[in-house]
Parts: sequence; C-alpha cells; structure tokens
Amino acid sequence: MALLDLRQRTGWLFMAVTVGHILLISAQVNSRHGVPLLEELTFGAFAEVQRVATSAIASARDGWSNYFALQEIRRENVTLRDEVAKLRVGLQQERAVAEQTRTLQQLLDLRSSIRLSTTAAAVIAGGASPEFRTITIDKGTGDGIGSDMAVISPAGVVGRVVLPTRRAAKVQLLIDRDAAAGAIIERSRAQGVLVGTGTERLRIEHVPGTAEIKVGDRVVTSGIEGIYPKGFAIGQIESFERRAGEFSAVMIRPAVEFSNLEVVLVVVGSPQTEPGDRTKKTETAPSRATGVP
Repeated sequence: MALLDLRQRTGWLFMAVTVGHILLISAQVNSRHGVPLLEELTFGAFAEVQRVATSAIASARDGWSNYFALQEIRRENVTLRDEVAKLRVGLQQERAVAEQTRTLQQLLDLRSSIRLSTTAAAVIAGGASPEFRTITIDKGTGDGIGSDMAVISPAGVVGRVVLPTRRAAKVQLLIDRDAAAGAIIERSRAQGVLVGTGTERLRIEHVPGTAEIKVGDRVVTSGIEGIYPKGFAIGQIESFERRAGEFSAVMIRPAVEFSNLEVVLVVVGSPQTEPGDRTKKTETAPSRATGVP
C-alpha cells in the first residue's frame, strides 16, 4: 500500500513538473503574432469567458426589456380593444338614428303625396301568437283612432285597426289569415279578393278566368270594401296556377316587410282617395298627423 501511494505521488509530481515546464517554455516562446504563447493562450481563454458572460448579460437584459415592452403592448391592445368596442357601439347607434330618420322622412313624403287625414303611430309590440298576425301601436281613441281604420306605410298597406283603446290600438296585419281586402291587378285592371294566409304571403281569390295576369304584376287596393284607400300597393304576383280556364293559388309577395315595421300612418279620414294625387289638403280637411316631427 505504501509503495502504491509513493508511485501515485511520483506520478502527480512528474505531471506537475511537466506542466510547469510547458508553461515556462510557452512563456519564453513567441507565437506568430509576436507575443508570448502563454499570454496568447491565457488571453484567448479569458476572452471566451468574457464573451459568454457578455452574451448572457445581454440576453438577460434584452429579455427583461422585451418583457416590459410586451406588457406595455398588452396594455395598449386592451385600450385599443375598448376603443374599438366603443366605436362599434357608436356606429350602431348612428346607423339606428339614420334608419329612423330615413323612415320618418318616408312617412313625411307619403303624407305630403296623398289627400288623406292621417295620424302617425309607433309600433310598440307584435302579436304574441303566430296564428294571429297583429301589431300594437301607441295611438288610440284619445288620438282619434277608431275600428276599421286603415293602417299604411311608405311601402304599402299594413292592415286595419281592430281593437282601439284610449292610448293604444291593435292592428290586424294584411297577412293575418282572417284578413281580406279588395284588390286590383294594376296592369290588366282585373279585380279579386285578397286574403291573408297566416304566413308571409298573400293570396288573391275570385280572379276572372279571362283576366290577363303574369308573374311580377303589381297588385294594389281597389277600395271596394270601404276600408283601404284605393290604389295603395299590396305586393307583386309571385306565382299562380290556371286549370280549366280558371285561376287558382294566385300568390302575392307583400310590398311591406311586416317584421320590420317601426312607424305607421293610420288613415283617420275618408279612404276613397288615390295615392298618386299630390294636391294639398284643404282647410276643410286638415291633417291630424301628430306623430311625425
């Protein structure tokens, strides 16, 4: 055991002497750059250490800076999202105001183009049952509204008042399955009876077999029932069948979008007036419209 320890010590001593000898030689021998080889090796080793340390510090500094920059960007993104959301809400409000203004302007244009006493009313509710197509308006008997008064819009005929109260009234839409009106096919002047179907379509019955009709023909009110003003738009013929010289299933696409009604006009005067007459109302028949500014 002592001999083995002596041999190990001798080996380590020999290695130390050899390394020292190499270092002494390196300190005396110059490299090709004219500096001692030991100095060049030492400088290279320390330079690599400095390079690694500098790179690590720079990476840590950049990561820290990027972290704070990322946090700032996130805060800016949150602020921008909030601003965009507010702008979208504002845009929707502006569109709603513009659409309401357009609707009111159309009502004013309609009222100025006919010789009818009318009262403007806002739609405040729709029928609770799909079986009965009705709407509720915010004008009633206190505003001169009575039963069987026609209700119109810039697009055409809406329906008639069926249940007026003092401050509101129920309106039966033309598409209600119990609704009916006299109708004329504008091009051929063929007459028939318009009935509701309870859906978004209307139907004309009792059209003479000798009548000339085609898809796209415009259908207007005839005024024969004494409720609706004559000549107001109802819709266009969408389809029909003809069997044994008789017309059947003459379907009409309404001119009015009943699901989008917001404001309507109630005809409180005589309905027997053509809508194309633009003569101003006389003093003996003043307008009673109060709901349009």
